[in-house]
Amino acid sequence: MATSADTDDELRSLTAVLDRAMREADRDQVAVGNIVDAFGRASFVPLILVPALAVVTPLSGIPAFSSFCGITIFLIASQWFVGRDHVWLPQWIMRRHVSGKRLADALETMRPWAARLDRFTRERLRFLFHRPFRFVPPLACALFGLMMPFLELVPFSSSLLGAAVALLSFSMLTRDGLFALIATLPVVAAVWAIVSFLL
Repeated sequence: MATSADTDDELRSLTAVLDRAMREADRDQVAVGNIVDAFGRASFVPLILVPALAVVTPLSGIPAFSSFCGITIFLIASQWFVGRDHVWLPQWIMRRHVSGKRLADALETMRPWAARLDRFTRERLRFLFHRPFRFVPPLACALFGLMMPFLELVPFSSSLLGAAVALLSFSMLTRDGLFALIATLPVVAAVWAIVSFLL
């Protein structure tokens, strides 16, 4: 099981997060509990990042998968926002699983893009990670996660919100505030998709 020290020392890039998740994909079925154990219960940012990334992969084509990931993101981000030391998830979430092969394929597809993002990362706009701005990413992640189950019928909206959550989490992981600002782009696109669907 990963400790918080492991997270601080090793998980400072998107590829590092994907690689650790990939280790768990080497089994027939991967449960949420396996992912939580791999990162450690004090690792709020990686544990939000993994389901957010999953929503923007072909895994989102699984019925109700986006809703499930949204609920998971909401629960973790809410606990992060209120300052809990460790993540708690109900057993019905911890037991939910996905095919290890499907997860491995999805992560492998994302890895080249993750490597490109990592190359452009550096510490920027650090004021965004201090009061009062540091409360914005977990609050935004919680709200976007909560919205996902309600947007299942709106094409691409859940994936766009997942991308926003992933960018916010990535910015916290790397302390690069530029990606927190870029996260507004998929949110705008999601709003446009919703409005277009309703009209």
